[in-house]
Amino acid sequence: MKIAVVILNWNGVTLLEQFLPSILQFSHEATVYLADNASTDDSISFVMANFPTVEIVRNDNNFGFAHGYNEALKHIDAEIYALVNSDIEVTENWLLPIIETFEKEPETAIIQPKILDFKNKDYFEYAGAAGGFIDKYGYPYCRGRIFDTIEKDEGQYDDDREIFWASGACFFIRSSFYKELNGFDDDFFAHQEEIDLCWRAFNQGYKIKYNHKSVVYHVGGATLQQGNPKKTFLNFRNSLLMLTKNLPKETLYSVLLQRMLLDGIAGIQFIFQGNFIHFIAVLKAHASFYGLFSNTYKKRGGFQLKKYYNTKSIVCSYYINGGKVFVK
Repeated sequence: MKIAVVILNWNGVTLLEQFLPSILQFSHEATVYLADNASTDDSISFVMANFPTVEIVRNDNNFGFAHGYNEALKHIDAEIYALVNSDIEVTENWLLPIIETFEKEPETAIIQPKILDFKNKDYFEYAGAAGGFIDKYGYPYCRGRIFDTIEKDEGQYDDDREIFWASGACFFIRSSFYKELNGFDDDFFAHQEEIDLCWRAFNQGYKIKYNHKSVVYHVGGATLQQGNPKKTFLNFRNSLLMLTKNLPKETLYSVLLQRMLLDGIAGIQFIFQGNFIHFIAVLKAHASFYGLFSNTYKKRGGFQLKKYYNTKSIVCSYYINGGKVFVK
């Protein structure tokens, strides 16, 4: 299959210098592209001088993750897009199991590899681990990572199975499907746009899979770190946008109301922790959501499946019932 490995970049020359060599070394089956979001450092000149086989697509602004990929992929011809963060180290033969799955399973639209922590390679990585799920209220979690509990990789998730969402850190998707659903939602800018796209795929009857035979290592937080209030803003706002687009109509408003109350509790917790700036980020997230609600509601597809969640409340499961690991 014709596959394009596409690395979105904004001022990431240091990361490119560190991680691009492994991608080129182990991606002989693919064409490697740098999708540059109008970097102001010497990312492009560095790649041109040191990695001349890399194709460069230049966006004319920093469009973030969602719009950035949407713009770049208009110029890339391939059957499969492998969307790879610039802080990913790949391993030998990482592409072959993915290609084999796509060839054997035409109903599979999206695939995620096993994502381990670059800094602690025996453990899963926060953003994706062994495949993602959500609860009734739209809180995401992973096999191998629930909230801040991260498991050691001891082969417990060495299976190939359906998941609900695949991590944007290393995200494989059929180009035909990407175009069918108009790619990522530009309004998200960054964070949870991949969950939204996977949920739309789920509602259309497509499969999202995890493949343990493909292994990558992710630094995580290299672009926007966990404690950044902008990250808090985007996560809280985008989760509400995602729920608005994809929840079944009969439960939309009740779940949204409950989720916003839970967000309020989280905001109060930020105050008690002394993280007032994150409390403000939650308020701004809700204000932004109100402004985008009408336009977001118009994006709803014609059909939303009712059983989208794996557990009713991952918050209750984790904090009250002590459920620290994924339960099938």
